[in-house]
Amino acid sequence: MIDVHPHDVRAGRGRAAPPVPAAPGTVLAELTSHVFASLPRSDQRRKGTQYLHGLLTIQGRKSIRNIAHLLGDEVSEQNLHHFISDSTWDWMPIRRALADAVETALPTRAWVVTPMTIPKAGRNSVGVGRHYSPALGQTLNAQRAVGVWAASEAASVPVNWRLHLPSSWLMDTLRRSQAAIPEGVSAESLAECAAEACRETATGWGLRTRPTVLDLGEAPEPLLREAALGPAPLLVRVGPDTPLAVTDLAMTGREQTTLTAHRIMGLARTLRRPVRGGFPFPPGAGEDVPLAAAVRVALPRLTGPGARPLVLLGMGAYGTRWPGELWLSNLATAPLEHLVRLRQLTHRVTQDSAVVADRVGLRDFTGRSFNGWHRHVTLASVAHAAAVLADRTRRLPRGAG
Repeated sequence: MIDVHPHDVRAGRGRAAPPVPAAPGTVLAELTSHVFASLPRSDQRRKGTQYLHGLLTIQGRKSIRNIAHLLGDEVSEQNLHHFISDSTWDWMPIRRALADAVETALPTRAWVVTPMTIPKAGRNSVGVGRHYSPALGQTLNAQRAVGVWAASEAASVPVNWRLHLPSSWLMDTLRRSQAAIPEGVSAESLAECAAEACRETATGWGLRTRPTVLDLGEAPEPLLREAALGPAPLLVRVGPDTPLAVTDLAMTGREQTTLTAHRIMGLARTLRRPVRGGFPFPPGAGEDVPLAAAVRVALPRLTGPGARPLVLLGMGAYGTRWPGELWLSNLATAPLEHLVRLRQLTHRVTQDSAVVADRVGLRDFTGRSFNGWHRHVTLASVAHAAAVLADRTRRLPRGAG
């Protein structure tokens, strides 16, 4: 799960990170031509390109002030602020076009949906509140957002975002007005926020059907029911106490028995085998190949004709407690290797978030506007894609396309 990186808080954001090499002109020009096609005015397309140039070039915080300073006489800070926070251009068609461009270039193997925590010093940034960070083991002042990443083994790019707004923001008329939060935005849990971002991207944009990997730490009941009853292919991380009914004939004597996910996978210890998934397990474990096992299961009280068959995936490493992780999927007939590769795509997202997304300023918006936040992360996502695709172009052998 993407969370606060320790250096974001402990070392501060004042230390300049190495800039992402600017995308070669051809790659950037082709990408902006595609993703900015929905912008009706040439000055909007020009400012969008200028903003991307700043995100890809500036060392340190990618604030509107710093980008305007880099651009000099090309655009004033006031004009750039208006373009991001107060203009009328719609970010959603740009995200949709970005997803289409990434699908063509990589292509996408799955959508990885995962939360991101953005530390904040003050309380005026839209959606900021007190949140616990698993990565740091502490509660901090931060925004929380859910990102949808187009992921493959080679690279991952964020293509859609949903800002999680605490009810304290939505019920405070003054704060809501100051941040210009639209009337239609209502309170939702982080899981509901993730589910809506998932539906919007995977089924609302008319893209090719891809599996969705939902990594929220522990899936609540609505997401489990969606895996059992919904049409979309899902792989969802679940908690050890999740009750499941065993349906696997390999679990002799346990058929139709309801047990916790942890207990089921403990009984399936003898089914474990090493499966190479492209990333070590856990991350940073050198060249270790993860151990994995899969057991057919169902949700209790959802075993009728309308329910899809489910599979419980357990993963762990040699010499560590088993199971280390538990995942539930409706891809019940998929090979174990396929499920492991899908799960391992979350490592690709975590790695690219640290190496690329932070360096193009994904977390760096300093304004208080709801619209401004969405426009900034949209353009930062485009900058991320430009850096990734440019690097991929540089690494292609001559003559390859």
